[in-house]
Amino acid sequence: MAATIDNSNAVQATKKKHLGIPEAAFVEDVDSFMKQPGNETADSALRRLDEQYQKYKYMELNLSQKKLRLKNQIPQITQTLEILRHMQKKKETTEPMETHFLLADNVYCKASVPPTDKVCLWLGANVMLEYDIDEAQALLEKNLSTASRNLETLVDDLDFLRDQFTTVEVNMARVYNWDVKRRSKENLLKSADKS
Repeated sequence: MAATIDNSNAVQATKKKHLGIPEAAFVEDVDSFMKQPGNETADSALRRLDEQYQKYKYMELNLSQKKLRLKNQIPQITQTLEILRHMQKKKETTEPMETHFLLADNVYCKASVPPTDKVCLWLGANVMLEYDIDEAQALLEKNLSTASRNLETLVDDLDFLRDQFTTVEVNMARVYNWDVKRRSKENLLKSADKS
């Protein structure tokens, strides 16, 4: 009894983990699959499987774009955290910090930054807020851990999605092969009847 409960909890955890991505059912018995409603012909069954395949492709595209955004975002957050740590060290001194800052793509400007305990962070959507260095560091560390966790989840979801691709492709091949065998039997019967 306990083993059954543990297995069902593991299955529920897997389903929750990949929430939003339906699991593709493997077609073991093609004959019984073809008797289900909506599978009157092999073409209609293949069309439904292809539609499911296209939905998975669309999900993969969206997840890949999110993954790319996160892969770009994580180094930026890490770099900003390094700068904040450096500013934290320089905060105690009275001499200004010499640096170069980005004006535009590949255009930098030399600057002299006096010691400060305030920084401004871009939050997105053309919003910038002023924070204490400690608050900014805490916020960025939280954002970095969230982005890293989201990236891990996306990688797992993409792996799960690739498994679903494989299952649907195998199902399509099995239905197609079933149809080829069915047609060849029909042709043999027709030729036998003519003889």
